[in-house]
Amino acid sequence: MMVSYRVKLVMVLAALVFVLASAFSPGARAAGNHVNVIKVNDAINPGTAEFIEKAIRVSEEDGAACLIIELDTPGGLVTSMKRIVKAILNSRVPVVVYVAPSGAQAASAGTMITLAAHIAAMAPGTNIGAAHPVGPGGKDVEKTMSEKIVNDLVAFTKSIAAQRKRNMKWVEKAIRKSESITASEALKLRVIDLIARDMDELIKKIDGRKVRLVNETVVLKVKGLPRRVIEETFRDRILRTLSNPNIAYILMMIGLAGLYFELAHPGAIFPGVIGGISLILAFFAFQTLPVNYAGFLLIALAIIFFILEIKVTSYGMLSVAGVISLILGSLMIFPGRQEYVRISYQVLIPTVIAVSGFFVVVASLAFKAQVAKPRTGAAGLVGEVGEVREVAGDRLKVFVHGELWNAESSEPVKLGDAVRVVDVESLKLRVKKVDTGHGE
Repeated sequence: MMVSYRVKLVMVLAALVFVLASAFSPGARAAGNHVNVIKVNDAINPGTAEFIEKAIRVSEEDGAACLIIELDTPGGLVTSMKRIVKAILNSRVPVVVYVAPSGAQAASAGTMITLAAHIAAMAPGTNIGAAHPVGPGGKDVEKTMSEKIVNDLVAFTKSIAAQRKRNMKWVEKAIRKSESITASEALKLRVIDLIARDMDELIKKIDGRKVRLVNETVVLKVKGLPRRVIEETFRDRILRTLSNPNIAYILMMIGLAGLYFELAHPGAIFPGVIGGISLILAFFAFQTLPVNYAGFLLIALAIIFFILEIKVTSYGMLSVAGVISLILGSLMIFPGRQEYVRISYQVLIPTVIAVSGFFVVVASLAFKAQVAKPRTGAAGLVGEVGEVREVAGDRLKVFVHGELWNAESSEPVKLGDAVRVVDVESLKLRVKKVDTGHGE
């Protein structure tokens, strides 16, 4: 009996040790009770980077089994891409990047983000690659500088590929030669881990996979878990929207138009307030975008020309110069071939026409107001024609502008005569008889 008791005790202790060892082993961290999902269908910019960073942070805090990033991007800014890669590499929750749906792409910066994922997946009919860097505005950079940028990016991306055990040779080709491949080619070349038709198939295929995090290895247990979609907050949408060059351009034009109207018509207040707010938002957006400041200076010069049109009689030449500067500046401010770093012509052309027309109309109205004859007060009476209503020696009373005024004339007039006001002195009119023989 004693032996049997000891055997049972040893078995219980062994089971307890096994349970404790399993609980603290790297591959058996407590599984999450849900899967978080976010969708990124835009260029990679500071707004996108902040959204992904926040999603990773939320997933770490709410005990998610993993975070799935459904990605479709033409690329974006290198600085924003590096923020995202850093967040993924240091994440305490598995991150799955899924290039989907069919027809989507992970181009340029999207390639590095996909490579950095703990599990990289693509849907059929998608592509990845074309990661050669371009300069601000999407233009090719000078040869020596280009070599430095390319070498730095190759080293950065190869280190990611090595850490994730992906194909480093293809990574170098994607950067140096802008090579792009399909989902099936990416799987064959060990660029990604799997292909999945949809989210359901993706969940099935990643279930049971081991993932190496910063300090531990975990096994994904995601089959049957509910999915929680992390939506963008209002702040996220604002940041992402302001990073759009079309929005930044429109905000700048509204800001300049508002301030110009305030300068042309002091005291309007509302246009100045709207203009100031719009310009501040535009300058915030410029911090997130590659801006050609020569273009911005040309637009500012156009505003100066329009303001001078009010003060200087140029017979429209300053307005023409302003329109030309505005067009050139608008074309130059966000140059480039890639859509996410240039202004769409569908936005640029109507905006230039509308703003140019606004400036020209306001300048002409302000000029006309300056040269127009006064219509009120004593100055407004000069040149007006009235009728003599009373004659008493040298003293006259003349009805003009709906009022009866004291007047004096250097020539004889009689009751009922038409007279023209030539001056106003101390509330007394100096008048001159109108020569009716000339049609007056």
